[in-house]
Amino acid sequence: MKRLRSWLAVALALLLAACGGGGGGGGGGGGGSTATLPSWDSAPVALAASTNGLPPHWRDGVFMQIFVRAYKDSNGDGVGDLQGLISKLDYLQALGVHGIWLMPIYPNQDHDHGYAVTDYRNVATEYGSLADLDALLAAAHARGIGVILDYVMNHSAAQHPAFVHSASGPGNRWRDWYLWQSTKPGGWSIYGNNPWYSSASGAYFAGFWDQMPDFNLRNSAVVDWHSSNLRFWLNRGVDGFRFDAVANLVENGPSAWENQPQDHVLMAGVQELLSQYDQRFMVCEAPAAPLDFAQGTSCGRAFAFGYPYHLVKAASGNDQAAVQAIASYWQGAPAGLSGFASNHDSFAGDRLYNQLGGDQRRQQLAAATYLLQSHSPFIYYGEEIGMAQSALLSGDPKLRTPMSWSSEPQAAGFSSAVPFRSLSANAATANVAMQEGDGNSLLAFYRGLIALRNGRSSLEQGLYTAAQASGNVMGFQRSMGNAPGDEKTLVVFNYGNAPATAQITSLGSASTLRALWPAGLGNANVLGGAAALNMAAQSVAVFAME
Repeated sequence: MKRLRSWLAVALALLLAACGGGGGGGGGGGGGSTATLPSWDSAPVALAASTNGLPPHWRDGVFMQIFVRAYKDSNGDGVGDLQGLISKLDYLQALGVHGIWLMPIYPNQDHDHGYAVTDYRNVATEYGSLADLDALLAAAHARGIGVILDYVMNHSAAQHPAFVHSASGPGNRWRDWYLWQSTKPGGWSIYGNNPWYSSASGAYFAGFWDQMPDFNLRNSAVVDWHSSNLRFWLNRGVDGFRFDAVANLVENGPSAWENQPQDHVLMAGVQELLSQYDQRFMVCEAPAAPLDFAQGTSCGRAFAFGYPYHLVKAASGNDQAAVQAIASYWQGAPAGLSGFASNHDSFAGDRLYNQLGGDQRRQQLAAATYLLQSHSPFIYYGEEIGMAQSALLSGDPKLRTPMSWSSEPQAAGFSSAVPFRSLSANAATANVAMQEGDGNSLLAFYRGLIALRNGRSSLEQGLYTAAQASGNVMGFQRSMGNAPGDEKTLVVFNYGNAPATAQITSLGSASTLRALWPAGLGNANVLGGAAALNMAAQSVAVFAME
C-alpha cells in the first residue's frame, strides 16, 4: 500500500502540474480535495495479492475477444451469459487460446454493449452473478486460460449514481467527479459533435455519447475510486483488463482532447497498480496513438490500430505496398503491440470474412500473419470459423451477432430461444459443428497454427527481426536471441495469386531450414546466409532455423 500511495501522489502531482487546473471542465463546487467515496459505493479496496496459477508466458499467448451477450445462452432467455461461456471453455482450450477478453459484463444503461456502466463492482443480472464469475475464473484457470475484463475509466453511464449526484447542482460534493461548465462552450468538435451537453444544472462533457459523461480524472477521489474498483476485481482473481478509450482520459482544450501527456501518466499508474499482483495483464485501446501507449512508460501494451487496414489489403492479393507496410510495421515497434484483424467496432473494419469476400485461403493468410507477427494477438470471436456479419443490421450491431455453434436455423446453437439479435448471415454454412473434425476447415487451420505458435518460444515471445518484402512475398524472423542455440523461426508468405520464389537473406549461421508448417513442406538448405524458397500462391511457410 505504501508503494501505491506513492504512485498516487506522484501521478496527481504530475497531472496537476501539467493541467494547471485548466482544460475542458472542472468548474462546479466541491473540488477534488473535499470529495469522498460516496455512501452508495463500496468502501475503498486494499491490495490482496493473489497467484492465479497460470502457466509462464500465458500473457504472450493468443487471446479471444468475447462478447458474452452473444457467445452462449445457458438459460434460454436469448441472451448469452457467464454459465454459457463456461460451457464453451473446452472449445477455447482446444483452440489453444491462453486468454479471453470479456467485453463489459457490468450492470449498464445501454443494455447491450455495456460501455455505459452503472455499477463497476458487479455483474449484470442477465449475465449471471459474482459467483458465476468466480466459477468462470476457476474453470478457465484450470484449463490454463486467463480472463481479462473490459474496464471503462474514461466515462460512466449518465444513470450511474455518481453522475446523478453530480448533476443535481453545483453545490454537491460529487460535482467535481465529472466535467462541468456553467454554460455550453463552443469551438469543440469530437467525432463531428460538440461534446458539451446542456442540462438543468449546467453543461457537462461527454466525448462519446450524451449518456456517457466523462469522469474528471484530475480529481484525486476519482482516480483513487477507479484504483479501488480495479483492486476489487484483481482481488477476486481476475487476470487483468482491457482499458477502453485511454487516449481520451484528459482534455486540455478544443484542439487538445486526444493523446494528452496526462493520459500516459494515468495509465503508467495503472500499470504500476497491476504490477503489485502476480502475472496480471493489461492492454489499451488507443486508435490514434497505439505506438505511444504500447510503451512501458504508458500502458505497456496496446492494440496495433492501423495495422489491420494493411493486413487485409495484403491478404486480398496483389497490393505490394500493403505487403511492405505489414512487414515493416513491427520492425522496431514496442513489444507490447497486440495484433488483430477486426473487432467489435465498425471503425476497425467489418468482419474479416466480409472484408475478404468469404475466401478461406485469404482469411487463413490474414490470420497467420497477425498470429505469427505479434505478442498477445487477439482473435475476434467467430473469426476462427469465418463468421460473417449480419445481413439485416448496420453499424456496430452487425458485427456483434450470436456465435454460430451449429446450423440450427432459429439460433445457430446459441440459445434454445429466439436470440436477442439476428444471426450471422452465413450461420447455416459456417459454424463450429460443421467444421469440427474437418481437417480442411478454417477452424482446423486456426487450431493447427495456434498449436504451432504455442510450441515455439520464439513465435510467442521472440523478437521480430530481419523483415523483408519483395512484391507479394514477405518474410521475417522471430528470435529468442543471437547466442548459439537460441531458438529462431523463419516465416514466409506469398500473398499473390501465382507461385513465387522467395529470396530470403540474413539467415546468419543457419545451415538448414527445417520445415514446421504446413504438413508436407520440405526442408531447405541455406547457402551463404540465404535461401531460395518456392512458394505456392496464397501460402505461408514456417521453418526452424538450425
